[in-house]
Amino acid sequence: MKRTTFATWPCTVARTVDLIGDWWTPLILREAFYGAKRFDEFERILGLSRNVLTQRLTRLVEEGMLDRVQYQERPARHEYLLTDKGREFFPVIAAMMHWGDRWLAPESGAPVVLHHDTCDHDTHAEVVCAHCREPLRHAEVSAHLGPGFPDRLREKALATGRFGERIR
Repeated sequence: MKRTTFATWPCTVARTVDLIGDWWTPLILREAFYGAKRFDEFERILGLSRNVLTQRLTRLVEEGMLDRVQYQERPARHEYLLTDKGREFFPVIAAMMHWGDRWLAPESGAPVVLHHDTCDHDTHAEVVCAHCREPLRHAEVSAHLGPGFPDRLREKALATGRFGERIR
């Protein structure tokens, strides 16, 4: 079964889902944030098949989320290191953790707690306005088409109300 690609859709959510929207890719990235670097570490921790892991790591390297760096010559062995692009995905993983802790965690509590070493407190992700630093709440945010939205689709997007009534 061929998977539909969203890589060219005029929507960065769709493009992000195209990159990380399978079961394993976010978990591979999560483990990279926790410190996993080597193929056998990812395989042991996640328990996924070698071929699926190879495919996902290759895609993350191709997309610039990870760098594949040789650490041994004979036999050739590589580590997978987060790039700047990959490290900038951390807030997404942290936000997913926070949502999951609120809605899906067992009664005993969160399975993993994030600790902010800078202030020495346990924490969770919060999405805030980049301008005023207030939390972003759905009811207080509107969307409008940006410069990257294709002209040929603008009328259709507005006609369908895809972005809501408050579109500008």
